[in-house]
Amino acid sequence: MRQSLILFISIITMSIGYTQEISNSLSLEEAIAYALENNRQSKNASRDIDAAIKQKWEAIASGLPQINGNVSYINNIERQFPGIDFNNDGFIDIGAKQNITPSATLNQLIFDGSYIVGLQSAKVFLEISENAKVKTDLEVRKSVINAYGNVLLAEESLKIFERNVDVLEKNLNDITKIYENGLEEEESVEQLKITLSSVKSNLSNTKRLKDLSYQMLNITLGLDINSDTILTDNLETLALKNMQLELLETNEDVKNIIDFKIAENNKVSKELLVKLEQSKSLPTLSGFFTGSYIGNNEKFRFFSNSQPWVGTAAFGLNLDIPIFGSGLKSARTQRAKINLEKSEDDLIETEQMIKLQIASSKSEYKFAIEDYENKRENLNLAERIETKNQTKFFEGIGSSFELRQAQTQLYTAQQEFLQAMLDVINSKAELETILNTPIN
Repeated sequence: MRQSLILFISIITMSIGYTQEISNSLSLEEAIAYALENNRQSKNASRDIDAAIKQKWEAIASGLPQINGNVSYINNIERQFPGIDFNNDGFIDIGAKQNITPSATLNQLIFDGSYIVGLQSAKVFLEISENAKVKTDLEVRKSVINAYGNVLLAEESLKIFERNVDVLEKNLNDITKIYENGLEEEESVEQLKITLSSVKSNLSNTKRLKDLSYQMLNITLGLDINSDTILTDNLETLALKNMQLELLETNEDVKNIIDFKIAENNKVSKELLVKLEQSKSLPTLSGFFTGSYIGNNEKFRFFSNSQPWVGTAAFGLNLDIPIFGSGLKSARTQRAKINLEKSEDDLIETEQMIKLQIASSKSEYKFAIEDYENKRENLNLAERIETKNQTKFFEGIGSSFELRQAQTQLYTAQQEFLQAMLDVINSKAELETILNTPIN
């Protein structure tokens, strides 16, 4: 039995360990899905929706019946006149030393223009929170793509720099031997040393950037900054996957764009503020019902069964009519209307800016795809040129300067190609964010 229990615990432990091990192995799509659930900004946006729902109920409840209780206790230390017994039963009716009055009051709002506007505002506030959540998720998605791509860029750059260092160290070792045999000039050795030193410096810097890129990705995902995150996607594969020219043909209705909806929410909220100021000129009607019991006694015996109580009850209406406010309400209404006019212009401006952003993002995305093809061809050419110059150099028909120039050109082409792949991914993410299009 004990061995079975140990075996069971071991299996559970291994399972937990395995789950923890693979939990941070993420493709880009998995990283996005994880961030939308765990990114701190995304979670706070969800909490804002929950708070807006509670605020909506708060606005509704303010117009529903409200019941309040009250208990008043009075001890007449000094009485203006002594108690008088009218009933000859020992009950002190007037001037008793102690008095207690428990009561309850029900208040009901019957008409209030600001309450109606408040209900409408609560609904709009909920819509604002929901749209803010959509906007936040879109930005989180884009941030994850950018951070994920930066990590892949750093990883690929690291591999290239390490490979270049290996090649340069071999070349330096070979040319040093040739120089020691008197068949090569010292300048050739020095040229290679300069190139190797530069590449090693870039290698060290890339290692630091890789660590920072992982930390930024972890923060974006909602993980601890030092979590061991493993990425399963490849930079070039991801770039090719994100080349979707049909996205350039998308004709999205501006009114469906989240930035337009947010600007529209702002306009509606300004309309409600105008209505609120106007509603303050309307009368307010409310009703109430109150009931209480009065107990009098010379001694504190109110919890005794023999304590007599006198009950009272009443109901009534309160009508509050604004008559004259020295132009205060009018000035506030006019100010609200001015803010409404500003929001209407802001909405038009937002619509035009969205159209411009869509056109600009499509242009950048198309250029990124074209630039990728160009940089790939340049890299192939730079590799062939570097290979030829290396062959010519070791055959003694090329100079060290020409070799270094070809190597520098190759290293630049390598980094430009990596950056071109990242630009394809990021420019597509930017366009998708503006169009409210999810990652495919």
